[in-house]
Parts: sequence; C-alpha cells; structure tokens
Amino acid sequence: MTDFLSTGTLPDHYQQLAKTVRDFAKSVVAPVAAKHDREHSFPYEVVSGMADMGLFGLPFPEEYGGMGGDYFALCLALEELGKVDQSVAITLEAGVSLGAMPLYRFGNDAQKQEWLPLLASGKGLGAFGLTEAGGGTDAGATKTTARLDGSTWVINGSKQFITNSGTDITKLVTVTAVTGETGSGGLERSDSGNGMGKKQISSILVPVPTEGFTAEPAYDKVGWNASDTHPLSFDDVRVPQENLLGEHGRGYANFLQILDEGRIAIAALSVGAAQGCVDECVKYAKEREAFGSAIGRYQAIAFKIARMEARAHTARTAYYDAAALMLAGKPFKKQAAIAKLVASEAAMDNARDATQVFGGYGFMNEYPVARHYRDSKILEIGEGTTEVQLMLIAREAGL
Repeated sequence: MTDFLSTGTLPDHYQQLAKTVRDFAKSVVAPVAAKHDREHSFPYEVVSGMADMGLFGLPFPEEYGGMGGDYFALCLALEELGKVDQSVAITLEAGVSLGAMPLYRFGNDAQKQEWLPLLASGKGLGAFGLTEAGGGTDAGATKTTARLDGSTWVINGSKQFITNSGTDITKLVTVTAVTGETGSGGLERSDSGNGMGKKQISSILVPVPTEGFTAEPAYDKVGWNASDTHPLSFDDVRVPQENLLGEHGRGYANFLQILDEGRIAIAALSVGAAQGCVDECVKYAKEREAFGSAIGRYQAIAFKIARMEARAHTARTAYYDAAALMLAGKPFKKQAAIAKLVASEAAMDNARDATQVFGGYGFMNEYPVARHYRDSKILEIGEGTTEVQLMLIAREAGL
C-alpha cells in the first residue's frame, strides 16, 4: 500500500477503479449536475447508477454484499466524483462512512446480517444523527435521550444537518443519545477539547419509517444543493433494546473513531473538488482570449493555475499517506486531520481562484466552478471544522 506513495503510480486495480468512476462521472453525473443543483433535487438516477456499480459496497466484505475492497478504494471513487459534483460525492461518502461503516465496525452479527447487505447495495441509505442545534462541534453536549422501558428504547430529542436522512430510499438512522450517567465521566476526551463529562452516550439504530421519527423539511443551503440534508425529530420513538449499536455508553467514543476514518474520505472528496477546479481552468485558459492571446499564456493566469495544481497535488499526497497508515493498521489520527485540513483548504482556495480565472463567467451558476465555489466552503466545516483539525494536530504533536 505504501509503494505508490514513493513511485506516484497506483496499482492496476486502483487505476481501473478510478478510471471507471471517472468515466461514470463524466458521462452520467456531469450532464445532470447543474439541473439537480438548480432544482435542489436528489439525483436518484445517479445514485442508482452508483449502486449498480457497487460503489456503496466498496470497503465491505463480500459476505455482507460488499465488493471486498478497502477504504482507499472508496476514497479514489470520492475523488473522481468530487471533480464533477460534490453533492453526489457526499451522498456516497455519507452513505458509506456515516451510514454503513458504524454498523460494520461496531454492530453485532445479527445487526450486520440484517442491515449491511441493504446499505452496501446502495438500494437503501443509512444516516448518522450526531449533531444537535446547541452542540455543533461540541458533540458531548448531546441532549437527545434514550431510556429503557422494559425491553424498548424510548428516544426523544432532535438532530441537525443530517445527510441522507430524508430520501425515499433512507432505511436507517443511527442516533446518538444520552442513556445514563456515570460518576467517573462517561465521555472520553472529545474532539471539542471539553475533557471529561458525566453523560453516557450510546448509539441506537432507528429503522425508517418508525412512529415518532420525523425528517423535517430539507434545509435551503448555500451549496451541496443536490445532497439530502434535514433536521430530525424524535418524539417517543420506540425501538427494541437489541437496536443498541456497540457497547452501552460507548456511542460517542465509537463515533470519534468513525470521524477519524471519515476525515480521510472528506479529504479525498476535497482533492477531487480542488482538481476539478484546476481541470476546468486549464481548459478555459486555453480557449478564452484576451488582448489577442489565450489567457493561459499570461503569467498572471498560468501561475495562478500552477498554484492550484500544487495545492491539489499536496492534498492528494496527504490523504494517500493517511489512508496507507489506516490500511496498515497503524495510528493515523494526526495524518487524517492533516489531510482533512490541507485538502478542504485547497478546495476552497482553488474554487476562489478558479472563479477569478473565469472572471464574470465564474459567477454564473451554469459553470462548474461557480458550483464548486458554493459547495467547497462546507468542506472546511463538516466532519470536523478547520479549528478542530488544528486542535487535533497540535494535541498529537504533544501540545
């Protein structure tokens, strides 16, 4: 896995996967991306195509209906999709990393057999309800509760900004909830840096539909308009006791592990966005003329695009490195945070510069760079803000 980091050459099976997804992105995703963005509509036909390709099952074993691949394969797919449409890319990322991966990592055999084949097939989507209105980065401030009534969990509360939670094919939402207290502190040191707390937070599986569970009206967002995002409410939602995912009281700690992995995936998506901006600019700079010459011949433009390419390359190297460590079973928390930090900033910086290269046309939604400009900002916020990444890096460095 580490060989290609020094040679710059991907093994053949990775190259073939990337090419296949790249062709799909160009032929299937790109032609409808602007339409879905404009209409704020979920791209069911695109998701169905990704399901048929097996993309939702990439990192899962064949025994659960997966493709028997690995997490790096998922990242390559996300990079290629991110070049063309971040909404589609985040739908895949959230469906796998947040929807299905917690089940794979922490579910018991019965839960895996029941849910993973459906989620890995892409015919059903899973979501993870963590963030709350008063929490944000401070996920340890969870107020949603789940109490046992006999052999049934009764869940009450609300969640915010939950991806893939209200589509016609959403089948499962995993929700974090306070399930008790402990005198010695029920939370590990959190990513928000708040230290020890007293809440026991557990993860519970909520099938969709379940009485009392509501996906509220979708948000009106700045970007990722074709991605499905809702606030959720839980009003005396009742599910069986065996729907507890993982160990009681370990829901938050387990999700921190999921976030470490997810940051590599978000970094890959960000690299795709950054590279997509480069590709659009190179093409435009060769065609657009000003003062009697293609604008790419002027250093002001050429050097700007060169810096964009350098950002994308650096960010790609960072996520490759984090993925290599993860697959080798070595510690990768710091490298994942670095990758997420560098790649998300590269995407935002490249989107800004690409808009400048395109001039007035870059401000028109018909051009992909305008969509990247609106879409990329959330990459510096979702699955851990820039500030959280800096905090994690500093902590891992010994500060």
